[in-house]
Amino acid sequence: MAAVFLYHVVGDLTVGKPELVEFCETETVESAIRALVTCTEGGIPVWKKQPKGVESGVAKQQRFVGIVNSMDIVAFLAKESSLVDREAALMTPVSEMIVPNNSVLKLVDAGTRLIDALEMMKQGVRRLLVPRSTAWRGMSKRFSILYNGKWLKNIETSSNAGNSSNNRFSSTSSRKSWCCLSREDVIRFLIGCLGALAPLPLSSISSLCAVTPNFLSMDASSPAIRASESRNHDPSAVAVVEHLRDGDMKIIGEISACKLWKCDYLSAAWSLANLSAGEFVTGVEDPSPLSISDISITSPAESNGGGSRAQRFSSRSIGFFSSQVNLSHGIGRICQARTTPLTCKTSSSLAAVMAQMLSHRATHVWVTADQDEEVLVGMVTYNDILRAVTRPPNSISASASV
Repeated sequence: MAAVFLYHVVGDLTVGKPELVEFCETETVESAIRALVTCTEGGIPVWKKQPKGVESGVAKQQRFVGIVNSMDIVAFLAKESSLVDREAALMTPVSEMIVPNNSVLKLVDAGTRLIDALEMMKQGVRRLLVPRSTAWRGMSKRFSILYNGKWLKNIETSSNAGNSSNNRFSSTSSRKSWCCLSREDVIRFLIGCLGALAPLPLSSISSLCAVTPNFLSMDASSPAIRASESRNHDPSAVAVVEHLRDGDMKIIGEISACKLWKCDYLSAAWSLANLSAGEFVTGVEDPSPLSISDISITSPAESNGGGSRAQRFSSRSIGFFSSQVNLSHGIGRICQARTTPLTCKTSSSLAAVMAQMLSHRATHVWVTADQDEEVLVGMVTYNDILRAVTRPPNSISASASV
């Protein structure tokens, strides 16, 4: 195991991270859309209302509800009741939409070893809640833990130096702000430590057993609404495939939270509810005038006796938002969507895949065969990378020789 995991602490990764701004479960779906469009990560941590007075870290973690992403919102807006009354759907409290999952966030101290934090994430934790105080000064040097052979700890005062980590979490005398670390933050940190991870970064993902064959897929002819079943999976992504005669699967697109992150949610919801998976990804990906571009969209309310104002589904109808969003008209300032699935080969290096994920702000990369770039064989996720870089060297060499 690389020494970088033992010599760094969680506090090293909090340097430069913004202070946590809570998103309350009583906020509306419309507010969640606006927050998602402007956030720097593909999901919003949702919290119960904060009580008055001083709050301990343990109490703060207990108020955590779950994480909302774009797939959650599009799946909710694609329901029949939401399509009938869009305004009511947008005004729905997030608490009625979110699937509670308190286990995806973990409270840790800034002095927690990085290797311990990675083990938590490998077990399903997606965010780390880290207290920030004047007592902790993030280290910028390569190795930050050793001083005269002792671990550096986030000790607020000399009086509580011997207290346990739980007691430090409960203390609020000097900790008034918090930040959240995501798995993307960890991958970004590892990119800066590739030399310390050698020779893993240049090894192929197949030799590191970083390719998982367990992923969600659906035939292009299937209803696109089936992709909403992925909202409870990690990552929230479904490959849209065509089945070949030899039993292989050809990937033609994907429906995922990271691809829907900055889209027009209302148009995407209608498309998800009414089109096939193949039509959905084709309409997004191909700006040329195909048959799918000529599909007229009429809302259920209009088809039940209202005005017959038809809309047109096209590449631009579920494109990406710019910095300004206008939900009152159901669409914002948008540009052409680019949703071709992010792919790599089984022979791709671990460093290349990590760079792909960070540059595209993706939670996963689809893996295709070396002989045919369209034949889908698996996917690489955050957890796959974390497992690969923390595996014992002897197990990696053994698997590579098989």
